[in-house]
Amino acid sequence: MSDTLTEQKPKSVKPPKQKKPASLWSDAWYDLRRSKVFIIAAVMIAVLVVMSIIPGLFSSVNAFDPTTCDLTKARQGVSAAHIFGTDNQGCDTYSRVIYGARISIMVGVFSTLVTTLIGGLLGLLAGFYGRWTDTILSRVAEIFFAIPSTLGALLILALVGRENAGIWTVVVALSVLAWPMVLRIMRAAVMSAKSQDYVLAARALGAGPGRLMGRHILPNALAPVIVVATMNMGVFIAAEAALSFLGVGIQSPDISWGLMIADARNRFLQAPEALLFPALFLSLTVLAFVMLGDAVRDALDPKLR
Repeated sequence: MSDTLTEQKPKSVKPPKQKKPASLWSDAWYDLRRSKVFIIAAVMIAVLVVMSIIPGLFSSVNAFDPTTCDLTKARQGVSAAHIFGTDNQGCDTYSRVIYGARISIMVGVFSTLVTTLIGGLLGLLAGFYGRWTDTILSRVAEIFFAIPSTLGALLILALVGRENAGIWTVVVALSVLAWPMVLRIMRAAVMSAKSQDYVLAARALGAGPGRLMGRHILPNALAPVIVVATMNMGVFIAAEAALSFLGVGIQSPDISWGLMIADARNRFLQAPEALLFPALFLSLTVLAFVMLGDAVRDALDPKLR
């Protein structure tokens, strides 16, 4: 009796799906989503941004309406009607703190954009072309870099005059002396990236300067610039408050946390709330951007992986 052997066909094995090669940005986003520091900082900044865009969501009192101020209620403490008390003019401190976020955020964002664009572009050109381009741009940057940013902004605004001081003059004054630091960081990153094999291969295949800078070098040189730009927002917000406190920055009737602190400093013992609450919001805002910068740095720095 012969056994009948039944041949079974082997099961077809599907080849494993090829994963897309991980990039610096995808790895960084993966790490950021799991960073508690990043989540806390992002939530704080999101609340501040919404507060600056739509302050009416947080306060029913229009801080720019002078009829809401009552001199008979000046320097009152915390109460049900005024949860942060009132200032020297009898204005609600809480509503002024809410509306003061707009100027601080605007100065921080626009100053960062201006310095990042100017310093990043000049740093890209200096690092890529080198030679006399690098020499000229680096020497010019060193001249500006030798002047302290806050002191230089103070001098510029003093020359402009209080009657001409505003958001955009403060942005220009802070940006004029802050871009050299971004130039140095971008220049160093570009000089490191342009010596990599993929850039040399693209150059050998005939890629022009524009394609090399835009397609191969710039995406790989942005990481340190983004980290510095994130931290610079907090620095610019603090600098604006310092300039307003010294009387050369934002002027009334505009509302700024630094201006509120300056107005309340002489009557601190009678009404400490008018100084403490804007100072607290200023500190929390700067802290949020510093925390965000630390989280972004940890995510983008391959040495920390």
